[in-house]
Amino acid sequence: MRLGAILVAVAGLVIGFACSDPPKKPGCKGDKDCKNGLVCSDNKCVECKDNSQCPKGKTCKANACVTEPDCERDDQCTGGKVCQAGKCTPCATDSECGPGGACDSGACKRANKCTSDTECADDEDCVGGFCKKAGAASNPGDVGCTLATVYFGFDEATIKQSERDRLDANGQCLEKAKTKSVMVVGHTDSSGTEEYNIALSERRAQSVADYLARLGTDPARMQVVPKGETTSTGLGDDKDRRCEFQWK
Repeated sequence: MRLGAILVAVAGLVIGFACSDPPKKPGCKGDKDCKNGLVCSDNKCVECKDNSQCPKGKTCKANACVTEPDCERDDQCTGGKVCQAGKCTPCATDSECGPGGACDSGACKRANKCTSDTECADDEDCVGGFCKKAGAASNPGDVGCTLATVYFGFDEATIKQSERDRLDANGQCLEKAKTKSVMVVGHTDSSGTEEYNIALSERRAQSVADYLARLGTDPARMQVVPKGETTSTGLGDDKDRRCEFQWK
């Protein structure tokens, strides 16, 4: 009797499995399978597949609608402003104005390109292909180039397109000074807790160091230094969300 009962129970389980519905596979086959305005892409419900599915002022990137940047290059800004973290903002330092440039009351005055001193004004010399004031002090690295500050969006550590040209130039500058090391110093604005801002500033500095490493700079030459909100520029939050460089 026991054996018969066991056989009956096993048979019931087999029949139960055979009659039950197969487990549903995650994903979608078409847009109708998605809810809340999402669309189907590669069997996944996502926010968008192309720009036409995003509201005005946003573009589709990695299946998400993101706000279009105001700019990606300095030459897209007017009035001497510079493109930083996707926004046209007044300059704060000469280093933001490119080789040989100067920041005057928030507006960049770009240096003229040259091949000899005769192409520059009487009080300027042709240095590194740009006209510079005669006797201008060299940067701390004494390599004839400047390491530009890089800026970030609110609560972001990703490097925006507008900052890549600066980092590319910084990579070339570091290449000229192969015997020197540099501190990559991350900063934040005063939003958030002190602990969070220290972590955010470290992520920003590390993302910059990683970018430069991909360009060919030896990681051993770069020291990541997180400063959090401790060193404000006094020029507003946009200027505080930054990563600076200091020669060692």
